[in-house]
Amino acid sequence: MLGFIRSDLAQFTAYTPNPGGDSGKPILSSRDRVDANESPDDLPVELKEKLTWTYQQEIEANRYPDGSHQALKDAIAHYVTESADLETPVTSSQISVGNGSDELIRSLLIATCLRGEGSILVANPTFSMYGILAQTLGIPVVTVERSPDNFEINLDQAQRAIAQSEHPPIRVVFVVHPNSPTGNSLTASELKWLRSLPDHILVVIDEAYFEFSQTSVVKELAQHPNWAILRTFSKAFRLAAHRVGYCIAHPELIAALEKMRLPYNLPSFSQAAALVALTHRDQLLAAIPQIIAERDKLLAALSEYPGLQVWSSSANFIYIRPRQLEQNSLIQIVQQMKAQGTVIRNTGGGLRITVGSPEENQRTLQRLQTVLLH
Repeated sequence: MLGFIRSDLAQFTAYTPNPGGDSGKPILSSRDRVDANESPDDLPVELKEKLTWTYQQEIEANRYPDGSHQALKDAIAHYVTESADLETPVTSSQISVGNGSDELIRSLLIATCLRGEGSILVANPTFSMYGILAQTLGIPVVTVERSPDNFEINLDQAQRAIAQSEHPPIRVVFVVHPNSPTGNSLTASELKWLRSLPDHILVVIDEAYFEFSQTSVVKELAQHPNWAILRTFSKAFRLAAHRVGYCIAHPELIAALEKMRLPYNLPSFSQAAALVALTHRDQLLAAIPQIIAERDKLLAALSEYPGLQVWSSSANFIYIRPRQLEQNSLIQIVQQMKAQGTVIRNTGGGLRITVGSPEENQRTLQRLQTVLLH
């Protein structure tokens, strides 16, 4: 390594993004890309035309974007209030907008744990970016296990970890609701434990798949100033290309995040796309019942395979494992599926498959059957 690069970076593995995978080559558009939990549907043509007009008529390419995100924050606050049917409205002072949720995760880590002030707790398998971002910042990551049956967090392990972690103490707990890659929502026991955590521990609840699960803890935010909720426009709102995420939290935490984020972090076109998506949310979110129906069809079909372990899901993806899990078998399945034209994800000791279009899902089933029965 170059002498000026931190020595510990040699131990890290970079996140493997989609499209591209390990090879670095773009995934062919002719392949079914059901590995990144994206929407199977693009934006409708009329909304793309509306955005084209916005770019041509309203966006000045030579000017920086609105660094306050005020119009977008107001629209998000209204959506959060409406979708949760809140009596007390969420305000823009409770919203921070990021270049994807990843930027917000990084800002939360910087605002809480740097300079040896804290470590984080995660329960694996879960979204890998919590640990990756913490490590790049030199923040210790404490991991606990999940139940092999339903992926519930081992709460005894988690509680012991918090009690025993002193130098530095655990300052942030990350959970996903529903979890990725496993698709399970937080249980009553897990929620009770999160509610019991002391105020000096930040609880980050990632609701990236809220629109599919329709399960949220937003109504409890007022009672828990140490909670922060993350959401994204990359899934149900079909804006993965635009990288728009947001955090809902106590105004003091939001003010801290605003100090952490880079100026002009969200391009004008991404802000415009998010505003269009929110304005037309009824049209975009109308696709969710079909995605859920397709998910349940996939689950039912795969459950008939005696060699597969299949778990229920509250999100727009499913999680499976071969019952006889041999070394490299997951890698081989992914490679064989890709060779047939379907890209799936090997993660957390299992296979995560995004719910695609009906045609994509049918091909996924056919190709999995060929691979598994080969």
